[in-house]
Amino acid sequence: MYPSPEEATVIQAAEKLMIDTMARYDPSHDAFHVQRVRKTAMHIARTMCDSSDEPRKPDLLTVELAALLHDVLDKKYASEADAADPYGFFLPFFQSVTSASGLDLVADGRARAVAKIVDNVSWSTEKKLRQNKLLEDWHRECVELHCVQDADRLDAIGAFGILRCAAYSAVTNNALQTPAEDPKHAASAIQHFHDKLLHIRERLKTEPGKKLAEKRHKLMLDFLQAVDEEYNL
Repeated sequence: MYPSPEEATVIQAAEKLMIDTMARYDPSHDAFHVQRVRKTAMHIARTMCDSSDEPRKPDLLTVELAALLHDVLDKKYASEADAADPYGFFLPFFQSVTSASGLDLVADGRARAVAKIVDNVSWSTEKKLRQNKLLEDWHRECVELHCVQDADRLDAIGAFGILRCAAYSAVTNNALQTPAEDPKHAASAIQHFHDKLLHIRERLKTEPGKKLAEKRHKLMLDFLQAVDEEYNL
């Protein structure tokens, strides 16, 4: 039964590391965002584990740790040096929990897998890799990556996605909405929906993630229609 007492020790330590590190991050990328991603990633992973149609079953501990740590090294907040080497950054953490938990995630390869997922989870990273034709079989086949990617992207759409978009616009001092001809229009919150958020549904990898996206995508469409109606009164 997951998690075992040993796994729970590692999870609790990762959660503490995340909360301590991300305490200074703004509300669009804070610990509450991470906890939502964690919950959604585990829902997706457990659904896949229970499905007879899934040929590859995700490792639940890898998914949970990667979900908890996925934004610790977000390039908007972390130093360039730390963000450039996730495995090097997290290695002392994984070494420290070995004695406390009895699980040697460095030796069994899961520490490196978690760091690799953290390094590849973001939308922008995947976009650059795709544009440069650098996506590898691992990117296409790693179900643990897909669980965390889908969960992170699901939190960027729907009700929380709308809240987070507005929150980040406030932090970066970008307009919520502008006339189309205004120079600030390209950086506005509403334009971000059209540039990225409305395209997330089509990029999800898992079947459970795709099902969760339907209602959230529709909510965004309804929201944008309401914005247009109010703006064009």
